[in-house]
This record gives sequence, C-alpha cells and structure tokens, in this order.
Amino acid sequence: MSESLVIIPTYNECENIEAISRAVFSQPHAFHLLVVDDNSSDGTADIVKRLMKEFPGQLFLEQRSGKLGLGTAYIHGFKWALNHKYNFIYEMDADFSHNPADLVRLYNTCSEGGADLAIGSRYIKGVNVVNWPIGRVIMSYYASAYVRIITGMPVRDTTAGFKCYRREVLESIELDNIKFMGYAFQIEMKFITWKLRFKIVEVPIIFTDRQEGSSKMSTNIFREAFFGVIQMKVGSWFRKYERKLVFTS
Repeated sequence: MSESLVIIPTYNECENIEAISRAVFSQPHAFHLLVVDDNSSDGTADIVKRLMKEFPGQLFLEQRSGKLGLGTAYIHGFKWALNHKYNFIYEMDADFSHNPADLVRLYNTCSEGGADLAIGSRYIKGVNVVNWPIGRVIMSYYASAYVRIITGMPVRDTTAGFKCYRREVLESIELDNIKFMGYAFQIEMKFITWKLRFKIVEVPIIFTDRQEGSSKMSTNIFREAFFGVIQMKVGSWFRKYERKLVFTS
C-alpha cells in the first residue's frame, strides 16, 4: 500500500492520459494514481480502464456525470484519498505541464522537510515557464502578486496547481464549504491552509505548457479569481480558522 496518491482531473485528455500515468508509475517513489474524469467524450476513461488491468491496485478511476469543474473534481478526489487512508495527496495536471519527476521533490519536502503543503512554484526563482505567450506569463505573474497584496499570504505562486498535501491539512479543511472552482479554487485552498497555520513550502519547478490536447482556461476562470480573492479576504474577517481534531484508532 502506497502512502502517496496523485489526483489528476480529466476532461478530454486522451492524448495525454496514458503517457502521464506511465510517467507517474515510473518514479522511484511508489505513487498511486486516481483519475477523476468528467464524462470525457474522447474515450479518456476507456484508456484508464484498460491501464487499470496493467496497474491493478495502483491506478483508480472515478467517473462523474459531466463537466462539473476543477475544484469539485479535486474535492471528490480528496475525499476519496482520505477515505482510503493516504498520507500524502497530490494535485497534478494531465498534460505534462507538471513534470512527474517533481512529484518526488514535493514528497520529500513534506515527508522529510516538514512541510504540510508543498507547492510546485513557477515564481520562487524568477519566472520558470516554457512555451507560454508573453502576455499570459505577465498576466499569471501579476495575478499572483495581486493575490499576495490582497490576502497577505506569503506565497509566490498563488494559483499553482501542482501540490502535495499532508492528509492532516485536508482533514482540517471543510471541503464542502470551498466556494470556488477555477484558479480561485487553488487560491482558496492555499489561503485556508495558511490561515490554519500549516507550514507551506514552495519548491521551484519549470512549468511547460501542454503539447497535446486543448487548454481549459477561460476568461470566466480569471474573472472568478480576480473578484473571488476580494470576497474571500473580506469573508475571512468574520470567520474563525481552527484545525479539526482528528482521532485515529
């Protein structure tokens, strides 16, 4: 039984899902993989089902009824991971924008370095982004700066989606009360983790834009993040952040 579960949400990722799955399983640390598929029309789930026969007890699939959003996909995966007693739980994209080799670095940062949340950061050492148009780089970089100013959160890459959580963090967050679904979901999860006084460590990575498939980014996602940050900050003034006490037998 592995203590580490990688969660990959998918929607029409048939070009990438087999290669990324094999890359996760090829790492020197034993990772399990959960694919949360939002009713892809391109056969993504069928590819995963075929691979499950090759990787029994390592690869898992949760199929949902439609395109329900990134945030709810991860929350679905988090609950699954907690129910199955994983200690280290990862967020990762299917499109190789996150290098599977960096999973081990995130694991070591939590298991040996004492972090409760390890973030694969594009901006901890300058700007480490490959194949993005300069306009998108500028927008992403200054979006993170905007979030830091509004929230006061000491995180350089506030919208990062490549992360490792200790299970204690996810047990302490009221997952059903998470409001946002896109970039703002990533910000909200980090913000609550920080407000609960868990230790956050950023690990420098190189982010490479997808080579196969199409991006799921939209202006609505950016709009949610821009206004959601203000809403989240104001809401925090009227909320008490306390860790849950979790009893294990």
